[in-house]
Amino acid sequence: MSLAETTAPSVSTIMAELGRNARVAARALAIARPDQKRLALLTAAGALNAHRKSILAANANDMATARAKGISAAFLDRLELNDSRIDGIIEAVKTIAELPDPVGTTIAEWDRPNGLHIERVRTPLGVIGVIFESRPNVSADASALCIKSGNAVILRGGSDSFHSSAAIVACMLDGLHAASMPVDCVQLVPTTDRAAVGEMLKGLDGNIDVIVPRGGKTLVARVQDEARVPVFAHLEGLVHVYIDKSADLEKAVAVTLNAKMRRTGVCGAAETLLVHKDVVATHLKPVIEALIAKGCEIRGDATVMSLIPAATLATEQDWRTEYEAAIISVKIVDSLEAAIAHIEKYSSHHTEAIIAEDAAAVEKFFNEIDSAILLHNASTQFADGGEFGFGGEIGIATGKMHARGPVGVEQLTTFKYRVRGTGQTRA
Repeated sequence: MSLAETTAPSVSTIMAELGRNARVAARALAIARPDQKRLALLTAAGALNAHRKSILAANANDMATARAKGISAAFLDRLELNDSRIDGIIEAVKTIAELPDPVGTTIAEWDRPNGLHIERVRTPLGVIGVIFESRPNVSADASALCIKSGNAVILRGGSDSFHSSAAIVACMLDGLHAASMPVDCVQLVPTTDRAAVGEMLKGLDGNIDVIVPRGGKTLVARVQDEARVPVFAHLEGLVHVYIDKSADLEKAVAVTLNAKMRRTGVCGAAETLLVHKDVVATHLKPVIEALIAKGCEIRGDATVMSLIPAATLATEQDWRTEYEAAIISVKIVDSLEAAIAHIEKYSSHHTEAIIAEDAAAVEKFFNEIDSAILLHNASTQFADGGEFGFGGEIGIATGKMHARGPVGVEQLTTFKYRVRGTGQTRA
């Protein structure tokens, strides 16, 4: 063992220091002026553009390593950066920069009979720990959203995206430096050792206030099982599209095709298609043929098998699978009620869509399905913070506490009460 190895700090020591630095930075960021935060983000966006070549080179390094490991096509798609995707990252940071600053805004206020004036006011959560896999854009989205909402962030990306994330974070630090804000507001865990995740889940001596996991079922399950701090859970996207008996055929084809095939590896990609029995004769083949033409594999129930020669028989496991690939399971249902029952049984409560012209059917679907995002006559791939006007998202929370759906700047705040009196005392 070399001297360097014997004197190198342990993972726990490294992580504890990150936690202490983040807490100090969070206190400064919480009182930063809105113009400072805006300057930091706009400067970071400029740096991302200026350093585009180095970001792409870092990503090429990560992609080469991932391919050598035999990583799946869906994983590679999430990992890959190109000019278009960097443009998207830059635009997201700029959009977040121009959002209204949530910190200090009054959510509600009222007067009591005794003369007390009470205000509920937005305040940052503090320090956010983000644990993510493969998607290097998360490092930019999370950094920008946390800066805007007044929170320090500790980023722990997957080893496969380490170089890409480091190149992006360097640009975010340029922005913080230009705005005279602590660079420890954004910290990337400097090791790929998995022990770092365990340290974050313990809370870093009370210095992490919330953990946000972005990754596969295994990562999210570990976080939920081991975390000693609150978690914004981002579960798998087992997403459904239901074609109602009142559906317009053209919309059914276009929406389903986009929901499944625009990008098959994103969490908003449709995985199961439900079709009302009354439109099987008119809608099923056009929709399925459009999917097959784009290279989608069909796994269907007995009725689908009898009508679509290319289909294979769906198993019970298919209804429970997030494929993240060009595969979709298809089931014929007898009624809207049957579609709702199927979704409630198998859904991960992420995103569901109904294609229908019957307003009553849409309202029933919206009222009775308990998922974070519900869409009518629109692709499930709109399940994205950027598409909601949030600029970006740290994740899509599928739990029911505090934040649900895309987690943007407002969802990264809590509130405190300010009570103003004139000398009142309580009897």
